[in-house]
Parts: sequence; structure tokens; C-alpha cells
Amino acid sequence: MSTTAGGSLRAHFALLSGAIVWGLIWYPYRLLAQAGIDGVTASILTYLLALAIGLLPFVWRRAWRGVMPSWWLVAIALAAGGCNIGYVLATLEGEVMRVLLLFYLSPLWTVLLSRLLLGEHLGRLGAGVIALSLAGTAVMLWRPEMGFPWPSVRAEWIGVAAGALFALANVMIRKTPQLSIEVKSLAVFVGVAVIGFGLLALGGEPQSSSLPLAPRTVGLLLGIGVVLLAINLIVQFGLTHTPANQAIVIFLFELVVAAVSSSLLAGERMGPQEWVGGAMIVAASLFSGRVAEPARKAAPASG
Repeated sequence: MSTTAGGSLRAHFALLSGAIVWGLIWYPYRLLAQAGIDGVTASILTYLLALAIGLLPFVWRRAWRGVMPSWWLVAIALAAGGCNIGYVLATLEGEVMRVLLLFYLSPLWTVLLSRLLLGEHLGRLGAGVIALSLAGTAVMLWRPEMGFPWPSVRAEWIGVAAGALFALANVMIRKTPQLSIEVKSLAVFVGVAVIGFGLLALGGEPQSSSLPLAPRTVGLLLGIGVVLLAINLIVQFGLTHTPANQAIVIFLFELVVAAVSSSLLAGERMGPQEWVGGAMIVAASLFSGRVAEPARKAAPASG
């Protein structure tokens, strides 16, 4: 196997690992909610733990040397931070599969953002991806008594917004190969904390249970933090070495994991209409992986 082929295989496996984790991680956050820790606070705590653990080797190796301030890094932090908090809130409030199917409208955003930021051409196939994504959403959300098929509850709107931010973060990560995987991962953790504290400030006092937390809850928080650190490093590697439109296709495996886990762990079921609309969104994601690569590589952006 050539070095290029081996690197591509490792990158794809990294993204597949991320899809598996993200198809399951909604459940530990629901356990934290049952323990009295709201979604925003749980996100802040787990990502701060991941940040603290990740900073230890970063500081020990003095890896910050040569890292230049970059607006792209700030943008990645905010986009990924909003995406991750949105994922947690949406899967806590709504039906997991319905929310994630709306989340995976991200091919629509990925095609548009890849054209804008990476120079990847839209073409007829890209236009078809957009049309199929929108049609699938309309089918899934259509209720004659409600009129135009918009998301109907807050969790669904959060899912759509989180998917858009997910696509934006993926495209920007792909655009900034000059930034190390460790730096971008730590930026994601900081972004979650910043946005989380901002939401708490806007929404008033958190509604979490009072301290001290039970040992089991502390262990769960720590375990999620470790998993988040590991999977973010792994996924960052995959995103850095995989075109954005291919990455979104690999991430679709999250839907398979989520479908099985939400059925077994939460007893959730989707009706025929949701399955048809969801299949159209999945098909759009599959087609998005064949959108033409850019004729030329976009020049790395400086901060």
C-alpha cells in the first residue's frame, strides 16, 4: 500500500471512529441530565476536562511555540463550539434520529461552503445535492395541518443550526493545514466553554444539581472528557486529510449507530414519512461525496 493510500485509509478510519462515538455520546449526556446537570453545564464541564487533560502534554512539550494568532482558529473554535453544544441540547430535548437527520442537512451547507472557502466547484451534482437535501427535509417535516414544512420544535431548529456549524467547522479545518491538529482540538474545547458560559449568562443561573456531585456522576463527567479529547484529536486528523465532501459521507455512519442506540436505549421509533425523508437526506450526503474537487488548492489563510 502506498503512503498516500495508507494515509487516506487512516484518515477515513479516524472519521469512522468519530461517527461511532458521536452516534452514541448523546446517551451519557442524558444520564448527566438525569443526575441533574443541564446540557449547557454538562458541555462546559466535559469540554473543560478535555481541555485540562489535553493541555498537559501540550504545555509539557512546549507545543505552543511557533503558534501564531489566527482569526481562522477563533472561527473554528466558535463554529465547532456551537456545533457541539447544539448537538448536546438537541439530542437531550428531541428525538435523537429526527434531530440527527436534520443535523445531516450539513451536505447542503458543506457544498456551499466548500465552494466559497475551498474553491470546490458546485456544478450540476452540487445543485442536485442541495435540491435533494431540501426535498428530504420537506418530506420528513411535512404536516398538512402545520403548513410549510419548517422544524416544529426548538430541538429541531437547534439540530439544523448545529449541522450548519458542523459543516462550517469541517470546511475551515480542511482549509487550515498550517494549524496543528492539537491546536485546533484545544481551540474546539475552548470554543465550547466560551459559548457555554455565554449561554448561561444570557439564560441566567444553570439548573444543575447542587454540589457535591455523586462519585458516579464525577466519573461519568471525567470519562466523557477523556473520550472527547481522544476523539477530537482523531477526527481532526481525519478532517485534515480528507476533502470536506467526502468527510460528510463517512460521518453518515453516525446515523446507523444512532438509529440502533436510540432504539435500544431510548425506545425511539420513526414512522414511514421520517424514513423516506431521512433516506433522501442520506442520499444527498452520499452524492455530496462525488462533488468535484477544486481545480486548484486554496492558499492557506494567514491570521
